Amino acid sequence: MTLKRIPYLMVALLLILPFNMQFALAQSPTASPRHIILDTDPGVDDSFAILLALRSPDVVVDAITIVFGNVTVDVGVNVALRLETVAGRTDVPVASGAPGPLVRRFTMQNFHGLDGMLGQSRMFPAPTTHPVATPAAELICSIVRKNPGKVSLVPIGPLTNIAMALREDPEIALMIQQIVLMGGSISGGNMTPAAESNIWHDPEAAQIVFHSGIPITMIGLDVTRKMEFKEQYVRQLEASSDPVALAAGRLGRAGMEQVTPPGGRPTVLVGRVLHDPLAMAVFIDPSIVKLQKCHIEVETSGEFTAGETLGYCDSEPLRNSEPLVAEVGQSGDGIQPGPTSPPNADVAVDVDVAKYFQLLMSRLLGK
Repeated sequence: MTLKRIPYLMVALLLILPFNMQFALAQSPTASPRHIILDTDPGVDDSFAILLALRSPDVVVDAITIVFGNVTVDVGVNVALRLETVAGRTDVPVASGAPGPLVRRFTMQNFHGLDGMLGQSRMFPAPTTHPVATPAAELICSIVRKNPGKVSLVPIGPLTNIAMALREDPEIALMIQQIVLMGGSISGGNMTPAAESNIWHDPEAAQIVFHSGIPITMIGLDVTRKMEFKEQYVRQLEASSDPVALAAGRLGRAGMEQVTPPGGRPTVLVGRVLHDPLAMAVFIDPSIVKLQKCHIEVETSGEFTAGETLGYCDSEPLRNSEPLVAEVGQSGDGIQPGPTSPPNADVAVDVDVAKYFQLLMSRLLGK
């Protein structure tokens, strides 16, 4: 099945489904525990998101699926298993997923160290369990099919595992409650001036997901750039006797940097920006962010802009670039605006930073 045919299949399938009967449940942080599959590429900020999920009584983590990204899949699996051991949550299955993008090559960046934990893995207990044999995409399909309408996805890495699951079993798009993802931006990227890292790693996978018809909340750089994990939070964690808090404190401390501002002023300690936990926090409490409905398209062909998430908000019409002379036969043909496309994502455009850190810290500290 080609990439182009998948969105049309999703639309056709949506016509036979009664309107998303379970979406209202996802809006209340005080409702019964809700089920998720956490798809991740650990990663320090991913590690915080994993610990937040495992320590949240209002969340049932049905599985942690690992995708390439910050590190290789094997390293990511090891990180997830170590964190489960620390949290005493070895009941949650961990599955190995896509080792690289759908149609591109994976070039590793190692922004989180070779061990995915900024060199701190030796300070964590060795895993006491092993990953399950079922591949991530297959496990996603299986869990969703067994619990139709009850499982949400929280992807905080490249969207390859999710896209593979949708290609493998397109009908699950009708059975997934919602997707709350960390990725994208409507205000510029961090991997390139155009593209955020998770989407940049696999633009084709992201385009499949955004065209799947699943309700999507996009937590992008527009809000996650504000998530600096300052030393005050590190000290709170280090002062605790709770093993999860101490583990998070160790990772937070490893991410601190001494920075000398312009002008030769004294150096200051700057914490790492933790992008991924915000998506997990928003799943728990959507009121943490302000959302705007947008139609998101992912650039897949630009030499310098691949992975850019273009947000058409406020009923803006879709437009392509001007056609080449060779394509239209004459230079004066011009181009007409395309039709206005319906929103396919709720995009976070503002965030209550204090409310977010109160939730994150209380869960990590076990309060």
